[in-house]
Amino acid sequence: MNDNLDHRDLGRELGVFATDPLAGSGLPLWLPDGALIRAELQRLAKDLAHRDGCVDVYSPVLGKRGLFERSGHLAKFSDDMFPSMRLGDEEADDELVLRPANCPHHALIYAAASRSYRELPMRFNELGAMFRAERSGVVSGLSRVRQIHLDDTHVFCRPDQAGEEAARGLRAAIEAQRILGLPVDYVRLSVRDDSDAWLGSREQWSEAEAALRDAGRALLYDAGLQLVEVPGEAAFYGPKFDLQVRDGRGHEETIATVQLDFNLPERFDLTYHAADGARHRPVMIHRGTVGSMERVVAALLERYRGRLPLWLAPVQVAVLPVSEAQDSAARALVEALRSRGIRAELRCDDSLGARVAEARRRRDHLIAVIGEREAAAGAVQMTDVAGERRVTVPVESLVERVVEARDGRLPFVRWS
Repeated sequence: MNDNLDHRDLGRELGVFATDPLAGSGLPLWLPDGALIRAELQRLAKDLAHRDGCVDVYSPVLGKRGLFERSGHLAKFSDDMFPSMRLGDEEADDELVLRPANCPHHALIYAAASRSYRELPMRFNELGAMFRAERSGVVSGLSRVRQIHLDDTHVFCRPDQAGEEAARGLRAAIEAQRILGLPVDYVRLSVRDDSDAWLGSREQWSEAEAALRDAGRALLYDAGLQLVEVPGEAAFYGPKFDLQVRDGRGHEETIATVQLDFNLPERFDLTYHAADGARHRPVMIHRGTVGSMERVVAALLERYRGRLPLWLAPVQVAVLPVSEAQDSAARALVEALRSRGIRAELRCDDSLGARVAEARRRRDHLIAVIGEREAAAGAVQMTDVAGERRVTVPVESLVERVVEARDGRLPFVRWS
């Protein structure tokens, strides 16, 4: 077994993703097993978003150049954006741009109707594609790519709701990392410094930073995490929480963020009707919970050395009959597991030892062996490699315990 911690080697060995010069650098191809992992992560992201009252929206991956001029992305991030595209004889103002972020489109969705203070907060969620013009020399596997699929929520709220909404987003991000088994080292409160590189008034920043500071301290104390305040690391449009983790090589990176934004509501003239009858400006909160599918899969492959938790594993149970005489019992077990939505595979070719070795190499989560004695007893000999357990259990018990672990997004099956 290859114990290399590099997700690029693991991804190639396990058939998670591939690259091809014809597709282009930084544009990985998700293979069937990788697509299964990604689908489970997307389901987790949606479950957490819906639990917090987020609603789904969809928006195009393209926008007119003027959209990103309005948002400020062209002025701030043009070097990281793909060149605009002119179609036929259209005017320059009608050039199309691959979006570097979802937030301008979500601002337009908010602006599509008149809003009342009584409707707020509004939380729009989309797992959308975004594009970064990374140079060929820096793209790497899934960790640095040119097309990112981000679990992205934008909250529009009143200023008095901002602290509570930021805490809600931070709580969801911490919960996501707990489920994924990716330990958070600490949470960074990224604030402005004394320079003039920040949008919005000092009063806005002071109030927003205080709201985040108060919300973060209370929440993180209960979670047993440290809040570290770092001047100068804020986004140019507002302070933010960053969840910091270390990868398999000890490199620190941000896995999820919760950011306050004074900029886009101003630029897009977003308002709501307040109790005093006047129109007021909402606060926008950028909230990432699970994170980008590419970066999270890379982190998971390295964290677990390719042997993913049961709910994420492409093959959750590999069923191996000892001989042809047990084929019908093995097939019945596979069908029972599949009828409950468990990803099970029947492996009959080659010797039993070779099939066990192949299941271990592929990092199948559970290896179920049915011999003459097990078939007669309606049982199965189960090897849980990650949990370092070997047990013999009745077929009915096996199915129920695997379903319980899958539904609870548990890392292992509970055998006792």
